[in-house]
Amino acid sequence: MEQNFSIKNWAEDDKPREKLMLKGKQALSDAELIAILIGSGSRNESAVSLSKRILASVDNNLNALGKLSLKQLMEFKGIGEAKAISIAAALELGRRRRVEETVELKKISSSKAVFDIMQPLIGELPHEEFWVLYLNNSNKVIHKSQLSKGGIAGTVVDIRLVFKMALEQNATSLILTHNHPSGKLEASNADKEITQKLKLAGEQLEIRVLDHIIITEKGYLSFQDEGIF
Repeated sequence: MEQNFSIKNWAEDDKPREKLMLKGKQALSDAELIAILIGSGSRNESAVSLSKRILASVDNNLNALGKLSLKQLMEFKGIGEAKAISIAAALELGRRRRVEETVELKKISSSKAVFDIMQPLIGELPHEEFWVLYLNNSNKVIHKSQLSKGGIAGTVVDIRLVFKMALEQNATSLILTHNHPSGKLEASNADKEITQKLKLAGEQLEIRVLDHIIITEKGYLSFQDEGIF
């Protein structure tokens, strides 16, 4: 006799939806939460078992799971386009939630505070982006702006645009930041040169360049902390 592994036919205690309602979302494992997203597994595999297999393929790392493409997700038997889209959408919402939470950290008191704000935005990108954080007299972020977007090797920075935005925002200081897709936390000569040019330009306008921070997926390098300034 063919066995049906649909969630609706499981024992009450094994149903992720009911478990969430009875015990709360914190009681569910990552696999059970994903099982709710996909609803059902395949003919010979439950949704939770399928979810465990998907997670195992990325060493149970949700961050790594979020980087899988729809095509990669659909390589798992039982995951069609609709289920792959559900998983991708849920993980993207989680990423955006992190971004919105870090926005609340408005006052910059350390280079780590900048990393917390910018890592969700640029830390995991496959290309370089150059951003500027504009601050007021209290070192609170009043605006953040993507100045340029480039390839794997680098970006082009227009000094005029940096300070045009600073004047528009009435900023008294700013922090430069860009990502290194390679993961290397080293400042290139080009990084140092553009930093010095921006510092000199800022001095003429009485807008201080406080730091330049290089962001990677797992870490950062602060010019100020390292004495590169």
